[in-house]
Amino acid sequence: MRRVATAAIVVIATIVGAHNSARAQSTAPNIPLPPAARLGPTPLVWYGIGSIACAAVSPMIATVVLGRELTATEGGRMALSCFLGPVGWLLGPVLFPDPIVTLTPPPQNPPPRGTRQARGRHIDIPPRGETRFVHEVLLEFEAGTSAQYIAELARALQLTLLARQSFTLTGRTLLLFRIDGTGSVQDTLRLVQARYGRASAGQANFVYKFGQAQPSAQPEAAAAQYVVPKLHLLEAHRITNGDDVLVAVIDSKIDASHPDLAGVIADEYDALGGPAPAHMHGTGMAGAIAAHAKLVGVAPKVKLLAVRAFSGTADGAQGTTFNILKGLDWAASKNARIVNMSFAGPPDPMFRDMLAKAHARGIVLIAAVGNAGPRSPPLYPAADPDVIGVTATDAEDRLLPQANRGPQVAVAAPGVQVLEPAPDAAYQLTTGTSVAAAHASGVAALLLARDPKLTPDQVRSRLIKSARPIAGNKRDVGAGVIDALAAVDSVKK
Repeated sequence: MRRVATAAIVVIATIVGAHNSARAQSTAPNIPLPPAARLGPTPLVWYGIGSIACAAVSPMIATVVLGRELTATEGGRMALSCFLGPVGWLLGPVLFPDPIVTLTPPPQNPPPRGTRQARGRHIDIPPRGETRFVHEVLLEFEAGTSAQYIAELARALQLTLLARQSFTLTGRTLLLFRIDGTGSVQDTLRLVQARYGRASAGQANFVYKFGQAQPSAQPEAAAAQYVVPKLHLLEAHRITNGDDVLVAVIDSKIDASHPDLAGVIADEYDALGGPAPAHMHGTGMAGAIAAHAKLVGVAPKVKLLAVRAFSGTADGAQGTTFNILKGLDWAASKNARIVNMSFAGPPDPMFRDMLAKAHARGIVLIAAVGNAGPRSPPLYPAADPDVIGVTATDAEDRLLPQANRGPQVAVAAPGVQVLEPAPDAAYQLTTGTSVAAAHASGVAALLLARDPKLTPDQVRSRLIKSARPIAGNKRDVGAGVIDALAAVDSVKK
């Protein structure tokens, strides 16, 4: 817009100079001065000067009022209106049309409830009252979209590009933008929806938290590991220990040096980058699956893929859509057979798309149903149809009071005052659906070690059919408490 204004000023100077030159020539000796020249510039000249001045100044005023530079479309329409008046208002949309919206086929999976979608595109705007996201947006553009187009969008909407990531599992390339202006996430997505047709998908960068009902506690010296007899682990281990099954744990940083986890970490991936101390949650979940020294893990001979996608303190650790997607995509590239997700959060279209692709690839997906209480709406990813949702029970098979309820609960597992590893060779007592999900992931590993050809749906079926019924509504406790021995016995060699 500054170049347009400068050019307009130059044109004004040129016209005025040309007019003065004409007057000088017409007042030379022996050449009579035309009557119009004696009276100054003609009305047509004045009209041209005024139109050009309008085209030069109005974009500057609009930039100040709007707090941003005008797009090329807006500038063109404004200039046309200056030259042609009301006629320009009519011709503006014809000569300077809005960006063309290219319609794409609808997704195979419908968007989760609670999101609004632009017709023919996948711009998902969080509903009123939804706040579980950071001040960022994820956008996907049509193939062939120029860098200039993306830069203009970022400049107009006051966005800063933080990262660009291509995902093998979904074939998508996503751009992560931070919102620098005062606009909300919802308003930014609405502007993308209205003005930028080459943005084929967009959504908030949602936040997920761990399915832990209370902070970890220091164990008493005589704390017993009641999980072992509850799940009949010693009997199941006479048949299989989950040998070499790859289990990805998307969580906070795991203490790979803990004695109970020695030798079980096959590979690590840090979706956040940078050094970070080992975290209690990630270390505990890894131990629930694979502990093999002081404690007995559910599947002590599996191989873990440690994915750090969560950061923060013990109580406030959280992960975002973008980092979780990076971790899940990496786990799939490493041929993980099981992905443990001991966290919960809002419905998430891009996350759901990747979960569907992972399930279709044969990856068993297991998640905590969450600890938001019996009146909470379903939390994700446990509520996704491709994910096995797990709730928590105590040593007496009583349901954890804080656990979520609903049809997404497939099975239950021990999750109250469970003894698990902690960073720096320590141990902790943990409560929540987080650790219950980890126990279910361990049993799934025993099943796959017994029969590697089992599909995710077959693993789900065997976990449900082999579960031990307990008191409670099916929406509360699912099929009952998982049983490692019964699950393994259900697979005949």
